Amino acid sequence: MKAEDQGSPAHPLERLIFFSDAVFAIAITLLIIEVHPPQLGRHATDWNHIVALINLTPNFVAFFISFFVIGAFWAGHHRAFSLSKHWSPGLVGPNILMLAAIVFMPFATAYMGMNMGQRVPTVLYDIVLLTTGLLNIRLVRLATSPPVVDENADPVAVAKTRARGWGVTTGAALALILAFFVPRLSQFALMTIPLWLRLAVARAERSSGGA
Repeated sequence: MKAEDQGSPAHPLERLIFFSDAVFAIAITLLIIEVHPPQLGRHATDWNHIVALINLTPNFVAFFISFFVIGAFWAGHHRAFSLSKHWSPGLVGPNILMLAAIVFMPFATAYMGMNMGQRVPTVLYDIVLLTTGLLNIRLVRLATSPPVVDENADPVAVAKTRARGWGVTTGAALALILAFFVPRLSQFALMTIPLWLRLAVARAERSSGGA
C-alpha cells in the first residue's frame, strides 16, 4: 500500500517538513552565535564598551539581514508544503540541497559582517543568497506540482506561493551585480526584496485570475 493511501498519508512528508524546520531553526540561531561579544579588560570604561559595540555594527547589520532572509525562506517552505498532500521521493534531493545552502548562510553572513563593504565577502554572500533562492524556487515548484500538491489546493494560492520565491532571488541578483562594482551599496539592493515580492505576487494574481 502506498504511503498516501494509509491513515497517515503524509508520514514521510511530515518527517521531511519536521527535519527542514529543525535545520532552519539551527541555521537562524547560528547567525547570532557568529557575532562574538567584545572581550574587554576589567578596567575598561563605559566608553570602551560603547565603542566596541559600535564596531560590531556591520556584524549586527549582517545578522538582521540574514535573519529575515532565512525567515523568508522558511515562510516560503511552510507555504509550499502547506499546499502539499502526497509524498514523492523526488523531494528529498532538492530539499537537502536547499537546506545545505541555508546552513552555509551563517558562515557567509559572518564573513561579510567582519569585512563589510569588501568585494569578495560581499560577492560570496550574494552568491549564496542567489543560489539559495534558485534552489528554493525549484523546491517550491516541486512541492506545488503533481503528484505532490493537494488536488484541492487553490490555484491562485499555488501561483502566489511560487511567485514569492522570485522576490528574494531578484533582490539577490541585483545585489550581486552591484557587489562587483560598488560593494558598499550591494546590501542596499536587498532592501528592494519587498518590492520585487509585491510585483511577483501581483503578476501571479493577474495571470491566475485572482482578485
